Amino acid sequence: MEPQLLHDVTDEVATVVVHHPAKRNAMTAAMWRSLPPLLEKLAADPGVRALVLTGADGTFCAGADISTLRGSPEEAQRLAVLAEEALAAFPKPTLAAVRGHCVGGGAQLAAACDLRFAEAGALFGVTPAKLGIVYPAPSTRRLVSLVGPATAKYLLFSGELIDTERALRTGLVDEVLPEGRLTRRVTEFTRVLVSRSRLTQAAAKEFADGRTDRDAHWTEQARASGDTAEGVTAFLERRAPRFSWSVGGPDLAPGPTSG
Repeated sequence: MEPQLLHDVTDEVATVVVHHPAKRNAMTAAMWRSLPPLLEKLAADPGVRALVLTGADGTFCAGADISTLRGSPEEAQRLAVLAEEALAAFPKPTLAAVRGHCVGGGAQLAAACDLRFAEAGALFGVTPAKLGIVYPAPSTRRLVSLVGPATAKYLLFSGELIDTERALRTGLVDEVLPEGRLTRRVTEFTRVLVSRSRLTQAAAKEFADGRTDRDAHWTEQARASGDTAEGVTAFLERRAPRFSWSVGGPDLAPGPTSG
């Protein structure tokens, strides 16, 4: 099978799989190019409530396919940043499910997700210093926002890999699961995500990512949606809420973020 991004949708959760096992799921130029349109398609699908990004055959992603850097490193980096930004702008909750190596461009993709769950034994690294590459400014800012300046400098200056214990301690990952438990935990957690208010999630994602011009918009969306009244009523009646607001349309156009 050619290197590619595979995807499916099950129980309102889209799963995107980085598939290039011959090179530990390194991203080719074609794979970087294919991610933004795939995300656009999934974002527009009303049957998708959350997205999981993972890798094939026990590893997440070993970065960019180095052979793609021989021709035009600038173009390869541009494609990676476009893919990263598209992932960060996805309007529904995103989760990276990490096994094995999550390095270079793989770490770039994982950092662009809202959450990162990892299996014990996974390794993380940001490695441009090994190749003499200037890490992109938006990627650097996103990494700093996630782990803080000191850890970001450690990763960028050294290119060293860190284990899941340190990744959890520094905020690079949100949960670490014992071997063999990651898939089950991700399934359980995404089931929780799809049961919650899409209105709450969409507004929280914009606010957490640094957007500052939509306060009034989200106040109006909450007022018009009826979701708050439904949530309170469902709580008092001890039943699952039936939220009606959904992502879509011009009201949720991507906007500026801190990343």
